Amino acid sequence: MRYDVSVVGLYILDILGRPVTRIPDRGNVEFIDEIRLTVAGTAGGVVVNTAKLGLNSLAVGAVGNDEKADFVLGAMDRLGIDTSAMQRLDGVPTSATILNIRPNGERPALHMRGASDHFDVPPSLYDQIFDTPILHLGGTGLLRKLDGERSRVLLEEAKRRGCTVTFDLIAASAETAGLVLPLLPHIDYFMPSIEEARDMSGQATPGDCAAFYLDRGARTCVFTLGAEGAYYAAADGTRLHVPAYDIEVIDTTGCGDAFDAGFITALTHRLEPEAAIDFAQGVAALVASGLGSDAGVQSFDHTRERVAELQAGRRRT
Repeated sequence: MRYDVSVVGLYILDILGRPVTRIPDRGNVEFIDEIRLTVAGTAGGVVVNTAKLGLNSLAVGAVGNDEKADFVLGAMDRLGIDTSAMQRLDGVPTSATILNIRPNGERPALHMRGASDHFDVPPSLYDQIFDTPILHLGGTGLLRKLDGERSRVLLEEAKRRGCTVTFDLIAASAETAGLVLPLLPHIDYFMPSIEEARDMSGQATPGDCAAFYLDRGARTCVFTLGAEGAYYAAADGTRLHVPAYDIEVIDTTGCGDAFDAGFITALTHRLEPEAAIDFAQGVAALVASGLGSDAGVQSFDHTRERVAELQAGRRRT
């Protein structure tokens, strides 16, 4: 196959600064330590990290025809990501977010919706984007044109062509469930945060949330639980709660996307579920240790070494 993974969905330029303790009054200035631009979003943050982890990755999304798009596409090109399926749209800006990172790693955001709202996947791209064992759809909830029936058609075709489908979303609420539930029969790995899973299902515990989505067609649920780790539930009855690593958090931006990228990479390397979650949490831990959605991620081997160190620390505690 041409690719290891096709990553479809939300592509954003993130502008991050840290540490931000307050917004200055009037036109005054506060000094901070670090400002960074990154490719982000529930697709962009995934594809950057799958590329860094050694996967031959295809980016499928939309940007505007502006200076922000030049950065996003250039950054992906420099990582060896195939951007030939990215659309440049006239008359709309590239989606972008300003993130003020607090000293504890929290990240209040100011988001500008843009090209991702106008993005669709035409059938003319199908032969290219499905030439992969894994297709990831990330960003449901902020993909106005693709959300809903268009996404169902896309994932149905992905399954018809033999792809394993991984899925994540953004800005979930009870209303988002109407977009997501029809997609579940076409999703192999459903990977929201536990907060998103609760908001859409109305359930409280990870187990009850998983039962809700499995009953509606998902084959496997993998929920990120923040400091509590991750929860894995498969239709075959497998249940795993894997604890988080003990790390110093700098910035939580993109940790869920990094987890997705790590899990996709683990699937490519055919790791068993618990080892896959350990690896995915290792990628997320690397990202949390710096500024931006790809901070700390260097390569597959470096991440594997870091995971071994983190596991040793977990055993000691």
